[in-house]
Amino acid sequence: MASLSPVSLSTSSSETSIVPSIYRKLSVLPTVVVRSFPSHTIKKSRTQIDYVAYVQPHDVNRPRSSIRSTSFNVEGTGSTTSLDEEVIIDTSGTEASIKLPLPLFETQSSSSGAPTDDSASLSIAVIGATGVLARKKIFPALFALYYSGQLPEKIGIFGYSRKKLTEGDLRAIIAPTLSCRIDHQENCEEKMDAFLKRIFYLYGGYDNREGMSKLNTLMEEVEGKFGANRIFYLSVPQEALIDVASSLAEKAQTQRGWNRVIIEKPFGLGSFSSHQLTTSLLSNFEEKQLYRIDHLLGRNTIEKLAVLRFSNLVFMPLWNRSYIHNIQVTFSEELGMQTSARYPKGYGILGDVVHSHIFQTVALLAMEPPVTLDGEDVRYEKVKVLKSIRKLGSSDVILGHSEADSGSNFKDMENLMPTYFGAVLHIDNARWDGVPFLIKAGRGLKKNRVEIRIQFRRVPGNIYHKDGGGHMQDLVTNELILRDVPDEAILIRINNKIPGLGMNLEASELNLLYKDKYNVDVTDSYEQLLHDVIDGDNHLFMRSDEVEAAWNILSPVLSELDNNNTTLEHYEFGSKGPDKAGNLWAKHGVKWLDD
Repeated sequence: MASLSPVSLSTSSSETSIVPSIYRKLSVLPTVVVRSFPSHTIKKSRTQIDYVAYVQPHDVNRPRSSIRSTSFNVEGTGSTTSLDEEVIIDTSGTEASIKLPLPLFETQSSSSGAPTDDSASLSIAVIGATGVLARKKIFPALFALYYSGQLPEKIGIFGYSRKKLTEGDLRAIIAPTLSCRIDHQENCEEKMDAFLKRIFYLYGGYDNREGMSKLNTLMEEVEGKFGANRIFYLSVPQEALIDVASSLAEKAQTQRGWNRVIIEKPFGLGSFSSHQLTTSLLSNFEEKQLYRIDHLLGRNTIEKLAVLRFSNLVFMPLWNRSYIHNIQVTFSEELGMQTSARYPKGYGILGDVVHSHIFQTVALLAMEPPVTLDGEDVRYEKVKVLKSIRKLGSSDVILGHSEADSGSNFKDMENLMPTYFGAVLHIDNARWDGVPFLIKAGRGLKKNRVEIRIQFRRVPGNIYHKDGGGHMQDLVTNELILRDVPDEAILIRINNKIPGLGMNLEASELNLLYKDKYNVDVTDSYEQLLHDVIDGDNHLFMRSDEVEAAWNILSPVLSELDNNNTTLEHYEFGSKGPDKAGNLWAKHGVKWLDD
């Protein structure tokens, strides 16, 4: 096979046989392709020409082509990279250079030429890409991160589902859900266009192993031969989760970077199914790869809680049974959709809110100071608290049910699921012995309210119990309130002297209202949690032993529900909840603010 004649001077050349119509992977080059060099100065050092010969006999009337590899030194990195062009040589000997269609991800090579793990290259696959969660939350959150510069430029987003759509169809579905930040609208349309161009789609079919194999092939084509790190968001029904996860583990994990898997709550539909799920996941993945996501844990209130506790000396000495009388956690929502649509299976609000969000909030409230802010150190302290919580008995729990809207009915009495959970938790350790943690979580209630209320003990021997006229004064107990809904705030309730003559006191609030203090957009919880997954920060995600410990607390209640030994208290939609809940609070001397 005769080699092509050189078109310019070169000290060396190499030959590779190819089919002329193939434009990818035309030759094996000693360096890796890089498309752009942000923040670096490029200095051209030398040019080398690699020649390519045809397999079939040469046709003098057809253009000949070769690959020109131009090497560059990238200042400040100590590395050399190359940029490829295809040189078309017509019959007259004239050259014309065109760019090769390169993979989306191109990274610098190591000195050995081996594939490198470049953290700036990332592939995110959304499994269940056409579902409501993906369309309304996941893709908008990914765009918000992309728009604000929190995603790498070398990002590929892959939609996967069982709907026969084209790439253009998925992009058209996603586009209306995207919006730019209110506080800076620069280049919004350009950013949207750039983001949508990074979205790819694959029809997965009904064989998950075959589908995941095809997904892996697509991802490798986009990533190029040097690969990328991968995140898989499993937005799929519970009944499909084990098969999808095991198929993914077998067929779609990259060998050229890390793999992380996001699992949407609920984490099982009870203790048994949760154990099955955990066993299956840990047989296919390492614990550090798993991110069990609960969007409620991405709220700012959860992060504020730890900051308030561990960075303010004024609270640290008071955070124990000697000074705190009770702690109240409220999750109260108005609800306009039918209960059956919100809770198709499982244990209603127990699996949807209580098992993860409520118990995780209590764990962060009650845990000992972690050694560091590393995710494993935080999770170690959380699981200690969860294992210290006494199993719930029937005398400590009120379960209720309400029709979700005027269109629902109360006929199917045998298949009702709890929409209300009231309970008193007891933590059996030295810090919290005797302090009740009162929980109210419900939907279809009269107010939207999400808050944590720490109520301190009364001042012993308070000398201000009488006013200047000798009359008894109704002094309030001090409270620290972390409110997420309706308005994000930190409040401290104190007794304060009314201005003027005499010694008259009233309850006042020291108020840090976030919307007044900070003129910034509140980050969506999915943005926060997806950012944490990319960053490898797992402290807001439940570990397997946390999942098990949380179900263990609920196990007596779930058993009673399974055996139909529990009566769900009916309450009217838009009310404060079951009337019997008031008796539970009264046992511990508590009157809820919104009651």
